[in-house]
Amino acid sequence: MNKADLINTIASKSGLNKKNSEAVINAFVESVEESLMNGEKVTLVDFGTFQVKERGARKSRNPQTKKEIEIPEKRAPIFKAGKGLKDLVNK
Repeated sequence: MNKADLINTIASKSGLNKKNSEAVINAFVESVEESLMNGEKVTLVDFGTFQVKERGARKSRNPQTKKEIEIPEKRAPIFKAGKGLKDLVNK
């Protein structure tokens, strides 16, 4: 399912028109992005949690040259599915 399919599905299930459905999706995505940028996590009970994970610096090897390289630390967004979503998928 892509964004256009999601907009159509939300419009048909909610009774909103497509323009309003797209505005809802965009507002949700922007809100999650802003929260993650501020170091906050977003929890939707029984659905899951969006959060940022700190990944430390590490050493690795370039597979082509076999040369050791330094990978800098970074922050990565992650999603952890909640129990309700896991149970639904595994039915």
